[in-house]
Amino acid sequence: MPKVRANNLTINYDQQGTGDPLILIPYLAADCACYAFQLAEYAKHFTCISLDPRGAGETDKPGGVYSTELLADDVAAFMEVIGVQQAHVSGLSLGAAIGMWLAAKYPDRVKSLSLHSPWPKTDAFLKTVVEGWQVMARGSGTVVEMVLRGIFPWCFTPELYAAKPDYIQSLGDFVRSRPAQPLEAFVQQSNAVIAHDVESQLGRIRAPTQITFGGRDLLTSSRFADRLRTAIRGSEVVIFEECAHAAMYERVDEFNQRTLAFLRQHAA
Repeated sequence: MPKVRANNLTINYDQQGTGDPLILIPYLAADCACYAFQLAEYAKHFTCISLDPRGAGETDKPGGVYSTELLADDVAAFMEVIGVQQAHVSGLSLGAAIGMWLAAKYPDRVKSLSLHSPWPKTDAFLKTVVEGWQVMARGSGTVVEMVLRGIFPWCFTPELYAAKPDYIQSLGDFVRSRPAQPLEAFVQQSNAVIAHDVESQLGRIRAPTQITFGGRDLLTSSRFADRLRTAIRGSEVVIFEECAHAAMYERVDEFNQRTLAFLRQHAA
């Protein structure tokens, strides 16, 4: 995979497909491979560029305070270096938080915005959950096992665990196969989640925006839907009724169909 220098980082990324550029931003503790189940369909219509964010994958993991705004600055600088002046932007969870900052702070960079399981400002419930993940990661000493035991149960419904244990196992094996995130890098990334607050900037977003939630997500649930829809002018909200936090894995075909329809609507 290629690497470039941007915003004083060496950033690793993957590029597939042809068409309008589509920047895919990973979620907490994930690298660019996390969109594996979307790429086959998306790349038929778009040049899909998925990057490892600061602190994850094969991108640099410097010390200091991470914020969702800083992570968006990284993406803007990355786009400049690779020669992409404007792109469709899509992100899940932390990736959505980064995408909102990118679209608000660099509106000319974003052609359309896809926000999956987003939230405008971390509330007490979300803060408590993420702090629990930090405790688990420090206690186990390994981010991977914390993801599998701590984060996975928030991402999938109990019914998926019961009906498709082999699928859950395969997702776990996939996580284990990726470059291990150092504990301190996870803490820095998750601190950015805890401190996230883009609410006052949402009115600056001009790009057509799709906002999706899992109907059974407790983490970044549809409790945030009205605030986001009201603040981001002209945005649309989609609910994947029988999904938790990660509809992109729980209802792959439906997720791909509905998100790709939005993206193609706003493509050249």
